[in-house]
Amino acid sequence: MKKIFIALLGVMSIASVANAQKKTSGAIQFENTIDPAAMASASGIQLTDQMKARMPSSSKTNFELLFTATNASYMPVEETEDSNGAGGGGMGRMMMRFGGGGGNREYYYTFADKGLTEVFDLNDTTYYMPSKLTLSTSGPIGSMRMGGGNPRDTTKAQASPAPKIEVVKTDSTKQIIGFTCHQAIVRSTRAIKILDMDKNVVEETKIWYTKDLGFDFSPNPNMWTEGAVLAIEGRGNSSIAKSIEYRNVSTKDVTAPKKAKLITDEEYKTKMESMMKRFRQNRPGGGQRRAFGMN
Repeated sequence: MKKIFIALLGVMSIASVANAQKKTSGAIQFENTIDPAAMASASGIQLTDQMKARMPSSSKTNFELLFTATNASYMPVEETEDSNGAGGGGMGRMMMRFGGGGGNREYYYTFADKGLTEVFDLNDTTYYMPSKLTLSTSGPIGSMRMGGGNPRDTTKAQASPAPKIEVVKTDSTKQIIGFTCHQAIVRSTRAIKILDMDKNVVEETKIWYTKDLGFDFSPNPNMWTEGAVLAIEGRGNSSIAKSIEYRNVSTKDVTAPKKAKLITDEEYKTKMESMMKRFRQNRPGGGQRRAFGMN
């Protein structure tokens, strides 16, 4: 009887260890929504009906966070029909690992130092750019290009005075994929001129984070205050976690590719400014500029 009891304890101990290991890796699915017209209005731009008609319509994109005990990766995914009906629901997910073409990027996180590596393609070359999780000083609109584009692509906006950024922690909580998330509001106040009148534009972005996952993360690396951010809600732009699945994740899937070429933040800005200058110079004379409201 004693041997049976000891054996049972051994089985329970092994199961407990296996369960604990299982909880340290997995995947979280995110849904990002972008409404360009609402974003433009939030930045204080007055849009005519004609301008709104020419702007892109709102869109949704799926992203996936793969995580282990030490690292994570975040990038776009696409849902496709599975002809074999795998997964019970007849849907399968296919990873779309873009190198940055069209504004898409891969993000790789190292939890120990809150490190971040962005991987993207530029002029047929794959680059990696190291940085950190942080709160952007350019404000919500300048930093809400989650999982696509880059908050550094703001060569015109940098000429404007930096906004005043305020972080307000509230007592609000809500459940997201089974975790209790706390709210922090990022408030940005910018002085702009509209029709020769000075005006202060106030934008608020809600960040919902949890510390229960045991690591730091944000679907927008430039909109982070603490913990693992499971939702970001801005006017016309949002990202929210939809599901979580604990499973084994390969170290390779959360490690930045070694063949990419290093580029610094300053080098990137210089390249982008040069590209914009060439674009303006090559624009046909008398061509009508398309207004997207984000000048």
